[in-house]
Amino acid sequence: MQRFGRVLAMVAVGLTVMMTVVDVAEARRAGGGFGSRGSRTFSTAPATRTAPTNAAPIERTMTPRPAPTTNPATNPAAQNRTNQRPGFFNSFGGSMLGGLMMGGLIGMLLGHGLGGGIGFLGLLLQVGLIIGAIMLAMRFLGGSRRPAYSGASASARSSAASSGMPSFRIPSIGEGTGSIGEGKGRAASASGQGATAASAAAHSSAAASGKTDEIGITQRDLDRFETMLKEVQAAYGAEDYAALRRLTTPEAMSYLAEELSENATTGLKNEVRDVHLVQGDVAEAWRENGTDYATVAMRYESIDVIRERSTGRVVSGDADNLTEAVELWTFQRKPGAEWQVSAIQGVQA
Repeated sequence: MQRFGRVLAMVAVGLTVMMTVVDVAEARRAGGGFGSRGSRTFSTAPATRTAPTNAAPIERTMTPRPAPTTNPATNPAAQNRTNQRPGFFNSFGGSMLGGLMMGGLIGMLLGHGLGGGIGFLGLLLQVGLIIGAIMLAMRFLGGSRRPAYSGASASARSSAASSGMPSFRIPSIGEGTGSIGEGKGRAASASGQGATAASAAAHSSAAASGKTDEIGITQRDLDRFETMLKEVQAAYGAEDYAALRRLTTPEAMSYLAEELSENATTGLKNEVRDVHLVQGDVAEAWRENGTDYATVAMRYESIDVIRERSTGRVVSGDADNLTEAVELWTFQRKPGAEWQVSAIQGVQA
């Protein structure tokens, strides 16, 4: 038996190593997101032409997840639980039944039989009292039990009515004709799913004013985003920690450094080169607590392979042909500072 357990442990370790190699190879390509989008970290960014489908949720983040809140007024299940009355056996009837049974058991233990001193007649009397009490309680409580129904609240009706996806004009990276406010458009509703109260208020305000670009992303910003895409990819492939610290926030840097450390530990190296932006547009841009945020959808091509450090053998990827990826990159700019990458999310191409 011990030998069989050792074999199972060895198989489990082997499977774990194999899954780790695959995860490292695909972590940045289409895996879960990492980093922070401020108060919108756990909300879904609006779909764009470049990324018409939802991005992977941010799984690794230092942003506290908001506690879920439930409103009993709009929750029929909770309302029914609130309106339920305690059953007969859960209140006075249960106590009385327990007392009678306990008295009978004590009488039996003392040698007087289950019914106490009067024996079987006492048992019949107790059973009759119990049945009579149950019937009386059922008749008394039967008229007062009514199923409770509640109509949909105003907030639920308004939420159901506004289910359309936002429609807007979005600036494209590399067009060269952008100007301040070009990203402003029309929005039919606010998404705000899974966001905090502050994020939900920001989404509602943007929808009411017809804007998804709340800060005015310029063409200069768009060009900078395209340049940063190439610089971050090059720094990651070269394992240039100094460049990554300059280009990313401390939180995003910690996750990238963790991936590079895992590669080194397993004897692998991620080679990224020939990065070329195919298409890009701004999903949303906003300001909170004096910090600017811009989430940008980018479709790009690159040579992205995993090699063995010792031999240079390709473990994953195509070293001869470009592969395409679609990702959401969130850029953060503090007052008086340059843009930095604060979050990256994979999108199914």
